[in-house]
Amino acid sequence: MKIIESNIEKLRDPFVLAKNGTYYIYGSEWVCYKSLGDLEHWTKCENELVVIPKEFDGDKWAPEVYGYKGAYYMFTTYRSSKTKRHGCTIMKSNSPEGPFTEITNGHITPADWDCIDGTFYIDESNQPWMVFVHEWITADDGVGRMAAAKLSDDLTHFVSEPIELFRADDPSWATGVITDGCFIYKTEDNQLLMLWSNFDKNGYCVAIARSDNGKIDGKWSQEDKVLFSKSGSEKYDGGHGMIFCGFDGKKYLSIHSPNVPVGTRSEKPVFIELQEYYDSDMRKKSLKL
Repeated sequence: MKIIESNIEKLRDPFVLAKNGTYYIYGSEWVCYKSLGDLEHWTKCENELVVIPKEFDGDKWAPEVYGYKGAYYMFTTYRSSKTKRHGCTIMKSNSPEGPFTEITNGHITPADWDCIDGTFYIDESNQPWMVFVHEWITADDGVGRMAAAKLSDDLTHFVSEPIELFRADDPSWATGVITDGCFIYKTEDNQLLMLWSNFDKNGYCVAIARSDNGKIDGKWSQEDKVLFSKSGSEKYDGGHGMIFCGFDGKKYLSIHSPNVPVGTRSEKPVFIELQEYYDSDMRKKSLKL
């Protein structure tokens, strides 16, 4: 399996936006790097990426940037000075390099939950959704959940109550109680998948959940085999995955690897060409990319 390692020395929760011949990669601490068509060599963007929200009290986690209705929207996480909890927010900019300004008047997720890692999905009826993590910290039994809620058309607030999609302990392989790094992916044959991270016996990993009816509010089941773990790379664990289409027409899995520093190796973005990975690994169920 070929893994492309970026030259970024340390970056957690990488998210890639490919736009107009330029790759942008965003990561925790609210930083952005860009590259002109090369997934190995990146340079840091010069502008300040985010206008600090008024209720910010620490932790600049997992920014994801999407083009939507002529602007760019960042889904990200911070700790609130008002609630003393982590929550998800949405910010807006006219440029993929920012600055992004909060449009949700603080956290959009429930104030009495700890929530992280919000991601964006638009369903077949053009209804926007946020899928996000309800952390184990405020779950009634200490097990993390994955949740979702409908968004207003301008992405400023929820227009439905959150629903629970699945639990961290649903998979047979799970050894942890966390639900991290959700990312929604629609296959060519209209299957709705979610990439997400937890721990298996080899460490941090990327798993696949599947909706039974191709909808966010369907019944979600877990693949028996994880998409990425240390057992497959034979070197490092890794997680917080997402899929993007490269300018070469190939689809790539982006993760940070390892999950914690190993010797002098820090967490850095790496990229795996998915079709080659699947062909070589003889996956039971194809993503049908």
